[in-house]
Amino acid sequence: MGHKCYISFKTEDCWYKKEIQKWSDNEKVDMIDKSLNTPINSDDEDYIMRKIREDYLSDSTVTIFLIGLYSAETLGWEEQRFIKRELQASLYNGEGNTRNGTLGVVLPSMYNSIYKGQYTCQICGKNHNTVAINDDTVIKEFGRNYYLNNHGKCAYDEGDRFCVLVKWDDFKKDPNSYIEKAFNKRSQPIADEVIVRPK
Repeated sequence: MGHKCYISFKTEDCWYKKEIQKWSDNEKVDMIDKSLNTPINSDDEDYIMRKIREDYLSDSTVTIFLIGLYSAETLGWEEQRFIKRELQASLYNGEGNTRNGTLGVVLPSMYNSIYKGQYTCQICGKNHNTVAINDDTVIKEFGRNYYLNNHGKCAYDEGDRFCVLVKWDDFKKDPNSYIEKAFNKRSQPIADEVIVRPK
């Protein structure tokens, strides 16, 4: 049986969400879709968040965050309040709500903004990838938990990140392995360092 996934997305990226749901219907991806398909009809933000947590996130285990042109922190709280709340609820670990693994899927429109090639490290002399996960590309809830704690090293490695990142084209080829990777992060030591409400 697949993992229960919640898809957090901006309206402009709805096509990609529908594609993932099609894979789920066609059994290309072994997941049970717990996503919100129609907005909750209320002006009360606390009520909306409670409904999302109770009805959609409470039994999901992985949140898929679609990273497109409209996912940046710099767009402001008002514009990003729903995806920020969805990720906060996903990262929260408490009574009635266990922390979800978080999988960031970089959409093609963002490849050049995020994947910037390699640089030679002045400290270790090795090549490191430049991956621009910051306030200009994603909300803080994702960014701070992607570059979470490098434990004093010159670069981050897989164990230093709670959030998992993948390009849409790679995700498309093997969605199950990336969902599984995000799911497994929940039981790794880095999960204890997660920041639910980053400043």
